[in-house]
Amino acid sequence: MPREHPQAPRGADALDDPSAPLYTIGQVSDLLGMPAATLRRLEDERFVVPQRSDGGQRRYSRDEVDRLHEIRQLTDEGVTLPGVRKVLELRRRVDELEDQLARRDTHSATSGERVARDPAVQ
Repeated sequence: MPREHPQAPRGADALDDPSAPLYTIGQVSDLLGMPAATLRRLEDERFVVPQRSDGGQRRYSRDEVDRLHEIRQLTDEGVTLPGVRKVLELRRRVDELEDQLARRDTHSATSGERVARDPAVQ
């Protein structure tokens, strides 16, 4: 049974989309200086989940290449894969919290402006 793929951007749209599946395992291996076997292991460990072409080849996005680069930097510094997983999870959580704070600050500023402009509140 053929695997269904989400409709990926094509042409110029794909170049602008950081989640577009553009790179083969060989290209990523060359870009990052990581053996293809290591990339497959990181996929097995679910650090990345590259899409597959209709022919079954792995296709990595820029986001995944960036994530693999980050993993490479951490492992080069001596961090184990369980440690890398924890670091990535903590960074993701920090990003979420920063987004929440930014939304709250924006909401507070907007609410404060409305209160300052409303003469009935003063």
